Amino acid sequence: MLLASFVPSSSGQMAALRSPLPLLLHRPAALPLRLRPRPLASSVRPRRAPRVVPRCAASPRPSSLESPPRGKCSPFLDSALLPGGNELAVHEWKAVPDIWRTAAEKYADRVALVDPYHDPPSELTYKQLEQQILDFSHGLRVIGVAPDEKVALFADNSCRWLVADQGIMATGAINVVRGTRSSDEELFQIYDHSESTALVVDSPQFFNRLAESFISRINARFIVVLWGDKSSLNSEAVKDIPVYDYNDITKLGQENRNALHHFPEQGQLGAFEAITPEDVATLIYTSGTGGTPKGVMLTHQNLLHQINNLWDVVPAVPGDRFLSMLPPWHAYERSTEYFIFTHGIQQVYTTVKYLKADLQQYQPHYIISVPLVYETLYSSIQRQISSSSTARKTVALALIKISLLYMEAKKIYEGTVLSNNPVEPSSISYMVNCLRARIVAALLWPLHNLAKMLVYKKIHSSIGISKAGISGGGSLPMHVDKFFEAIGIKVQNGYGLTETSPVVAARRPLCNVLGTVGNPIKHTEIKIVDIETGEVLPDGSKGIVKIKGLPVMKGYYKNPSATNKAVDQDGWFDTGDIGWIAPRCATGPSRKCGGQLVLEGRAKDTIVLTTGENVEPAELEEAASRSNLIDQIMVIGQDRRRLSAIIVPNNDEVLAAAKRKSSLDGNNGLAKDKVLNLVYDELRTW
Repeated sequence: MLLASFVPSSSGQMAALRSPLPLLLHRPAALPLRLRPRPLASSVRPRRAPRVVPRCAASPRPSSLESPPRGKCSPFLDSALLPGGNELAVHEWKAVPDIWRTAAEKYADRVALVDPYHDPPSELTYKQLEQQILDFSHGLRVIGVAPDEKVALFADNSCRWLVADQGIMATGAINVVRGTRSSDEELFQIYDHSESTALVVDSPQFFNRLAESFISRINARFIVVLWGDKSSLNSEAVKDIPVYDYNDITKLGQENRNALHHFPEQGQLGAFEAITPEDVATLIYTSGTGGTPKGVMLTHQNLLHQINNLWDVVPAVPGDRFLSMLPPWHAYERSTEYFIFTHGIQQVYTTVKYLKADLQQYQPHYIISVPLVYETLYSSIQRQISSSSTARKTVALALIKISLLYMEAKKIYEGTVLSNNPVEPSSISYMVNCLRARIVAALLWPLHNLAKMLVYKKIHSSIGISKAGISGGGSLPMHVDKFFEAIGIKVQNGYGLTETSPVVAARRPLCNVLGTVGNPIKHTEIKIVDIETGEVLPDGSKGIVKIKGLPVMKGYYKNPSATNKAVDQDGWFDTGDIGWIAPRCATGPSRKCGGQLVLEGRAKDTIVLTTGENVEPAELEEAASRSNLIDQIMVIGQDRRRLSAIIVPNNDEVLAAAKRKSSLDGNNGLAKDKVLNLVYDELRTW
């Protein structure tokens, strides 16, 4: 990812860069790297035997009253750098990168990740992954990365993103993350506001896109390129900036680590100290629904809370295979990715383009994704059924309806019927309903089993997901949720925000109540308060969701007013979401639902009509989106007197519906008024 082609011009600087010993790593942060690049096509010169590095002439020698600059390291991963070395290693994670040493010790030769679509394709074992992270972090120290500095990481999902992310963290620096699909102006604002001092980018193509509008406006001590040939970079844009590729940085790190191995006393000269759980690990900029982007400061403790507590939601075991396709800078993908690697799983990187093929090829046990992916899978299955012969289509749709009815009957006697009514039904009433539900389920069970053999088996073989799909980052439509339950693919919905690291609640494998986002995870409290008074509401009452506990962020970077507005003095974070907590019942059809969180929408989205009626647009949008004719919909209030909607129709389905109703004109076209009529009919239906 980095270009090693730049070397210093002066002999003193040359000696400093070429030496693999760690003194360079502790250069005072105020001392800039003044490296004059050679032509991009050049490479780093071979290094000779290690020798002690003299202090650069430009660097002031600390007086006897000053303490030398201190580096930071991940205390378990890089324990050799601390006083006492490995003797002080404790198998308790204090920083996120500590997880890699444990994983390498437990799962050394297991394949950790497969990245088939980058050049070169990569497959790394847990031991190799740990070593690359260590090499990268040491390489960054060699070129001057200091603790608590901000390093911008603007790249997309890949194995090298993970190495760069963890390598930056392991130095005690703070990475500032974003993807390549963001606009140049947005990336500049993030880089500038975060006070980043260096830039790690995805590829030469992405860098060249940024060259004119971005690079010329920032101060960067160096640039690292993760993938591709650095000779393809816009040389004019980097003429005064040292540039490295991925191999350059890892090579510098390897040599530095080798020197430490042969001369261990050199590691103590820099007086390293351990990263603490309270140190900021990353800045994630998010606007959410609040407008101006804010830099969310997540600490190592925030992220370790997720790593230590998500197994109750995803009970992964060594050898389980996961597909990864979400942006890695998204807190949801990032935290869950850290977590699953601590359990010896194998992660396969994929993209939207290859998702369908990879689901079939790799047959993942789990997929962690957003609702849109499950909606897309649902639509794909529906299209496949619709394109079948009339007889097959009729049978398949009939069997799916039977399975849906079977699942609804099961919920009654299993106690997973969601309700906000705190009053328990009478024993006699429940016994009658329970008996009726068992009779219905018994009658439908043979047909449901037939559907498994004739229809669902083929669906399972085409998409895998043999254990569960984990959904987060948005609202999962109920019809999609029910469909996957009916065909035997478990989908567990969860909830969280960037400001909460992010997961605060999720449905459990053995208590997967549809319509909820599950119970809070450990060390997390949730309460519902009145939107006007702020008073705590009883279970079953709708209000604002507030969260407290270890996952709540440290604050917004350089924005104390926004922090104080979001987090009160008692540590409760205001999510701005509307929801309610299912009442606890000892008996009845809802007895297993108690304490689970149900979301209804965003407080700012509520439409208040002049009639005094409060309308939650999310409910209407979800209902309307069940129509095959509606691709996207946004419900809005018009002059506060009536509701309107902006609708993007699904053109193919609209044309198919028009053909069925013989509504096409002579040119097989469809007039706008006829489209409107078809859509109006769908809205009335749903």
